[in-house]
Parts: sequence; structure tokens; C-alpha cells
Amino acid sequence: MKSPRIALIHALPHSVPPINSAMIRLWPEANRMNLQDDSLSNDLAAIEAKAPGTGLDAFMHERFQRLAQYAVDCGADAILFTCSAFGSCIEAVAAVQKIPVLKPNEAMIEQAAALVGEHGRMNGQILGLVSSFAPTLASMPNEFSADVNLQIKLAEGAMAALNADKVATHDRLVVEAARSLTLQGAKAIALAQYSMAHCKPLVEAVCGVPVLTTLDSAIEKLKRLLA
Repeated sequence: MKSPRIALIHALPHSVPPINSAMIRLWPEANRMNLQDDSLSNDLAAIEAKAPGTGLDAFMHERFQRLAQYAVDCGADAILFTCSAFGSCIEAVAAVQKIPVLKPNEAMIEQAAALVGEHGRMNGQILGLVSSFAPTLASMPNEFSADVNLQIKLAEGAMAALNADKVATHDRLVVEAARSLTLQGAKAIALAQYSMAHCKPLVEAVCGVPVLTTLDSAIEKLKRLLA
């Protein structure tokens, strides 16, 4: 049986190592294809700073369609986008492609519903969502079902620290943001960016609550879809 080719499309360079490491750990037989356009996140942040809510325009959608089509033309059996701030662009790609196309966070969001949603084992409890990239908090909360009691928090300065290779500072800011949400009553924490996934043990140790990440859940869902 042919090993599946999985296209991993990145808007942030920090997403590349963690998702590839997770793929090696959870799905070593898959062939990975990495596409990166780090101008996507810079362009979105610049547009949102000037005119909030306008960044995911027709041109941004077209850029995502072109990236996805290139992956398909190269033989991809599935596409996983790894930046959570481009939800509507990814949904538009999924609507036209015939292969599985996943947003980075959709599998984790399904897990969150199963945990704290109406029928979850922690029914009605608050889920804290931590992001290190501000535009994510403008788009991602809308992807959660209405029965998830969500509180959001930006780990301000964390992305800048990571860009400057100050990983310890990044991790401290992520943990502090998560801690502030638990002090507000959050009984579980979701880490929005792939680049934050390595903070899971730190957040668990400090906050003492379940922590959801996007990496493992996304890979497991892709494996099910291609089974």
C-alpha cells in the first residue's frame, strides 16, 4: 500500500519543527511535504493592525487556493494547514478540493466539545484558549460550538520572543496567560498555535488542568480520514 503524501502548509516558521516531529512520532510512514509562506502571517498582522477584520480578503483567499492547488498537483493525498488565523481561507480550499483539507485546530476543537461541551464529561466548564498570535483570537473562537464556554487570552509578547529565539521567555508568557485563565475559572486550557504545543507539560504542571494541543489531534484525524 502506497504511503500517503501529506502536505503541511505553514504561515509561521515556528510551526514547521513541531508538526514534523509529531508526524515522525505518530505517523512515520507518511511522506511529508512542507510548504511555507511566512509572508502570510506578516501580511495578515499588518492589515489587521490598520483595519481589523479585513485581512482575510479575496486576495488572501486566492493565495491559499494557489498553495493548495500546488500541493495537489504535487500528489498530496491530504493537506494540513498549520496556522490557526486563516480559518475562512482554509474552509474555502476544503470546499473545492477532493482530498481531505484540515484546519490546524479543527480536530482539537472537536476534542474540546467532547470535553467541556453540552455532552462532554466536564459539561459546561470554562475552556481557556491561549494564543500567541493576535489574529487567531479574532477568528478561531467562532469555530467553537456555542455550547463550549470559552474564555480567550493573548500571550502578549510570546510570538515576538519566539521570533527572537527567546524560547524560555515565550514559554513563560504562555504559562502566565494560561494561569490567568485558570484563575478566572477555566477548567481546561487549549493552546492555539502549533508553536505552543511544547508548552503543554509546563501549563499542566502550573495550572493543574487538562491541556489540549492542536498537533496530535490533527494527525490522528488525518489518519482516520485516509484509513
